[in-house]
Formats: sequence, structure tokens, C-alpha cells
Amino acid sequence: MSESSFGRGIFFSVSAYLLWGILPLFWKLLVSIEPARILAFRILFSLILVSVILLARKDFSWVKIFKNRKEGILLILAAITVSFNWGLFIWAVNTGHTIEVALGYYINPLISVMLGLLVFREKINALQTTAFLLAAAGVVIQTVLTGSLPWISIGLALSFGLYGLLKKTIKLSALQSLGSETLIASPLGVFLLAFSFRAGGIYPDIDGLSYIAGLPVFILLLLPICGVVTTLPLYLFAKSVKLLPLSTVGFMQFLAPTLNFFMGVFIFREAFPSHNFIVFGFIWIAVILYVISLWRKNPV
Repeated sequence: MSESSFGRGIFFSVSAYLLWGILPLFWKLLVSIEPARILAFRILFSLILVSVILLARKDFSWVKIFKNRKEGILLILAAITVSFNWGLFIWAVNTGHTIEVALGYYINPLISVMLGLLVFREKINALQTTAFLLAAAGVVIQTVLTGSLPWISIGLALSFGLYGLLKKTIKLSALQSLGSETLIASPLGVFLLAFSFRAGGIYPDIDGLSYIAGLPVFILLLLPICGVVTTLPLYLFAKSVKLLPLSTVGFMQFLAPTLNFFMGVFIFREAFPSHNFIVFGFIWIAVILYVISLWRKNPV
């Protein structure tokens, strides 16, 4: 690999994970809007942006893929999984659970390793096994000390792990796949905008959309950016994986949850009880072992 290719790969990778890492700041700007509505805007504006880009390239493969029943089913499952992940992320950040978001994305790669083992019979080495057990121990300790499962962290880790599993079997580029997934999820986006979930029921609330007109201009200008903050880091990541070894990508992916963690503690001032040091200690050791295992397998 040339120094030029490696340097460009690092640039793309760092840029992608930096954008994912500071994403909570963007969702916080939209905190005056219900998380379900924000998810709707994210789905619909992502579809608009990606479809414009793909149609400008005269690329229609992302639509034609639905002619293949198997691929269509996989894309539907991917759309459901990623929509759940996006919605949970937005809700967690805007309700003061950014630290739990960070925990989820720290353990996500280890979940992916186990899913690969179970589904694709991929080999797992001793370091990765130890890392997974340490992460599991951290989750158990969190459960025992708090009296409840860290369901936000587990939900994010499992949903993104399953999403990655599905993406591995879908024969489309990152942008094409995102186009198909947001197209499938678009009815959900319309539903979340057109219905109200208050007062213990779900009912049509078309008139309720008038609240959009009353939003500050600043917020209205931010809404279309939901598509940009979704599409741009994904594009940069797709570029980076073509230029970097797996070990480097594996190391870089922990940049995002680290930024999420520091935001939760130092910017959003979320509670961080003393027992969290024990939990995160287990997780961070697991992360270090995981990175070492990748480095040994694919040295730069």
C-alpha cells in the first residue's frame, strides 16, 4: 500500500468517525422536536439526498434490487434494523443517556464478532474471546449495581451488529444500500410525521404538522441537514475501508464512542456514578484486547 493511499484512507476514516462522534451535538440542537419526528426527518431527508445523488449518476440498481426476492427481504430487515438504531440513538441522546450510547458502541464490535461466529462460523481467537467475556462481565456488573439491564447500550449494540450482518450479505454499495433502506423506511417516516402518539393512543395528526411552521428559522434550516449527517460519514467510511487494513479500521472505530463518552460527561454533564468506572474499566480493557487481536491478524 502506498503512503498516499494510506494517508487518504486515514483522512476518510478519521473524518467519518469524527462526524459520528460529534453527532449527538447535532441531535441536541433539535431537542425541541420529538425524537420520533426527528427520526422521520432523518429518514426522509436521507432518502431525498441519496436518491438525488444516485439518479444524477444514472444509477437505478438500488431500486431494481427489489426484483430479487431474497435481496429485497434482506433490505427490508436492514431498513427496520437501522431505523430502530437511529431512533434509539436520537432518543437516548436527547433524553440524557449519551454515556449509555457510548457504552453500546464500545461493545458493538464485540457483538459483531460473536454474530460472525454464530452465523458465518468465522473463527474467533483467544484474545477476542477474552474481550467478549470481559465486555459481558461489564454488562453483568452494570445490571447488578443498577438493578436493571443497560437496555439502551444493548439495544444499540445488537441493532447495529445485526445491521452490519445484513449489510455483509447485500450486494450493493454503501450509498446504494442506504438509498434502498431509506426508500423502504419512508412509509415509517411519513407515519411518524402524520400521527400523534400522545394521550396514550396513536391517531392521525395531520393538523399537528402545523407546528413545523412555528419552528425557529434556525431549526428549519437544520432539518434538511439530517440527510447530510447521515450520508456523509457513511460515504467517507466506505471510501476508507477500501484503502486501509482491517486492523487500522478496527482501531479507528472506537474514536466515535470515545467522543460520545466525553460529550456525555463533560459537555452534557450527565450523571456518572462511581460504579461506572468499574463497568467502563472492563469495557475499555475488552476494547484494547480486541484492537490487539486485529493488529496481530492484520499488521500494517
